[in-house]
Amino acid sequence: MPELETRRLGRTELTPKAIGLGCAFLGSPQRVSDDIGIATVREAIDRGINFIDTSAAYGRGESERRVGLALQDGYREKVYLQTKAGTHPDLRHNYSAKAIRWTVENSLRQLKTDYLDAVLIHDPQDIDEAYAPGYASDELLEMKDEGLIGHTGLGCRAHDFHRRAIETGHCDIVIAFLDYTLLSQTAGETTIPLALERDVGLILASVQGMGVLAGPKPDFELTNRRYPGQADRALAMWTWCNERGISIRRLALQFCLAAPLNGNGMLLVGPASPRELDEVLTDATADVDRDLWQAFEREFGVGITPTKKLS
Repeated sequence: MPELETRRLGRTELTPKAIGLGCAFLGSPQRVSDDIGIATVREAIDRGINFIDTSAAYGRGESERRVGLALQDGYREKVYLQTKAGTHPDLRHNYSAKAIRWTVENSLRQLKTDYLDAVLIHDPQDIDEAYAPGYASDELLEMKDEGLIGHTGLGCRAHDFHRRAIETGHCDIVIAFLDYTLLSQTAGETTIPLALERDVGLILASVQGMGVLAGPKPDFELTNRRYPGQADRALAMWTWCNERGISIRRLALQFCLAAPLNGNGMLLVGPASPRELDEVLTDATADVDRDLWQAFEREFGVGITPTKKLS
């Protein structure tokens, strides 16, 4: 399998691979055991992934706990480790300095580390509160000065929140999710160009549409929740790929890998097992015939120009 490309993450000067491991599904008690969670994280690292993203919100802390277990025995030193604050189940949407500090300190314990490469403000309902004097952003900056955190940022879907956070000058990394995919490229008109202009690191998440573009036939109701009014289009894309013997997941991943980030950014994938990890990495690094991409673009108005072709 080809080696993953090394990227840059804005002014942080972190150098992650083009794909990082998102650990939301690793917090699921129904789908994932401790053994599977640990194996998934370690397999990802062994295969070259060097950026791990989690949150106290995932599985009521189970994701962080499992990641912490996985990063023992020398694995912590091999990765950049990022978590989020503001959505801990016991302090959800509490962006006070006290709540943020407690959450980060709890994450440090869960992750069994004394340092986090990045902590992002997670899904704020009020961006003005999160960046108000004495609230979340200021407390994270204080913890950065104390040497507990390397970088700070924001993870949410609202593009206007991205803009306002970036414009404060105190946001090193932005996660945008669901809005740079085969079904929506709106982040390419808003968040991506602004982040590039301000040298803020970009992370594209949910590039498989939270399951809509993951391979199985897309569910109508789920698709309309993620992408209102696009269920028929998602089904048409899936059918088109299925008729040609290719997984929509392959095109979804490679479309996002080719996003106009100018080498300043990466994407997150969220497998829940080593098997799913293998499927994702295989599809992300496989060659896709240029003619296939051109045909897909003619049909759906979205595509990429691959740098190489496999007949």
